[in-house]
Amino acid sequence: MKERLARQLAFALELDKEKSVLRQTHLTNHGRRENDAEHAWHMALMAYLLREYANEPVDIARVMLMCLLHDVVEIDAGDTYAYDEAAKESQEAREAAAAERIFGLLPPDQAEEFRSLFEEFDAGESADARFARAMDNLQPLLLNDSNDGGDWKEHAVTEEQVYGRQRRTELGSSELFRVTDEILKRHVAAGHIRRDEAWAPEQG
Repeated sequence: MKERLARQLAFALELDKEKSVLRQTHLTNHGRRENDAEHAWHMALMAYLLREYANEPVDIARVMLMCLLHDVVEIDAGDTYAYDEAAKESQEAREAAAAERIFGLLPPDQAEEFRSLFEEFDAGESADARFARAMDNLQPLLLNDSNDGGDWKEHAVTEEQVYGRQRRTELGSSELFRVTDEILKRHVAAGHIRRDEAWAPEQG
């Protein structure tokens, strides 16, 4: 077998491990915890489905690839819960080491291409990355909404925490953030997200 193909197949097989990385989010109907591969697949299809709501023109193929690649590093680094501040302190270092090893399995040109997409997503500065990151927020929010806010309740997430994260959605899609805001307000009112009387959402 040619070395290039061997490296490509080694990477393809490595991706199977992403199916074993469990997230905090549960499937609809109060199902089991979803895994990273399911999350990435769902995000990618949502990106294509909802592309008309992006704030700016996007290259949807690049957006979908970012969605599919963004959590590959968690094969080594593990899932870091969005509201776990202690774990987030070491997240960057863990994920950088994982990116070096996992993308390094590929032939150099594809390793550079995939790692570049991963880093672009992580930086969140391009239109493509902003829309992909909006999907990263919206997908678990929809699942949590369908489960009566169960994961927010379980982790005692506050209004300030969840809005702090979901503001990234607005950068990619103002229209989808309006939907997000409606969902969050409903769960705050229901007590599924802890209200913080000393904090008020930003207007805009």
